[in-house]
Amino acid sequence: MTNAALRAVEGDTRQAILRRLLTGGPQTTADIASHLQLAAAGVRRHLDNLLEDGLVETCPARTPNKGRGRPAKAFRLTPAGRQHFGHDYDTLASLAVEALRETGGSVAVKAFAKKRAARMLADVSEATSHAEFSPEEKAERIAEVLSRHGYAAEVRATDRGVQLCQHHCPISEVASEHPELCEAEHEALAELFGQHVQPLASIADGHDICTTHIPTTLAFLGSAEDCCGSDGGCDCGAETASSKVPGNCLPLTPITHTAHTKGAPRQ
Repeated sequence: MTNAALRAVEGDTRQAILRRLLTGGPQTTADIASHLQLAAAGVRRHLDNLLEDGLVETCPARTPNKGRGRPAKAFRLTPAGRQHFGHDYDTLASLAVEALRETGGSVAVKAFAKKRAARMLADVSEATSHAEFSPEEKAERIAEVLSRHGYAAEVRATDRGVQLCQHHCPISEVASEHPELCEAEHEALAELFGQHVQPLASIADGHDICTTHIPTTLAFLGSAEDCCGSDGGCDCGAETASSKVPGNCLPLTPITHTAHTKGAPRQ
């Protein structure tokens, strides 16, 4: 059997074990092996790997061993193991925010978005409240917190400031329909830095990255070339007017977030 074929078989067996635990509840190694008609040793090896990956955990068997031996051990799915079969949190969150809008209007949605952003960045607000923190240091702290929340954030220095770059947005589907979520994050960032911050690109608006510019010099308004130069040499997420290929900059004017309908093409 080739390595590719072996990996395919291994993956099928792993999936079968997970599905058995999903449909059958806690199972011993012997239970799984009997149901799937597999060797107990092979099932045990897969279970060890699933334990290591955090997809299953051990629990007491429903029917304990008779006699004085070691108590029977069963396996069950962890929350991470259940997520392996998919979820629909985006739809649930969108419906919840939409219901909030219908009952309380945009004011209620903005209040919710502001509270969410403040809660997410609360640790940064307390830790960087002292004047000795530079914008660069604050940006690094913010990137750490955002990354813990799934934003895969990093900080990039430019000649005129720093850019807070988020390579992932865990709420992009909801934010594309409810732009107040992005706006609240930018307002929270402005409060943390004590100055205006400039959104340059947004995943929720169809870009590949979310980028926010934090100026560290005086007034910074102009074209994309003013940010990155005519060669489009930075990484803020869009393209310069002079770039011959898709590049990395947008004109430095505020993004106007607009709600999108799921499945509809972005303008």
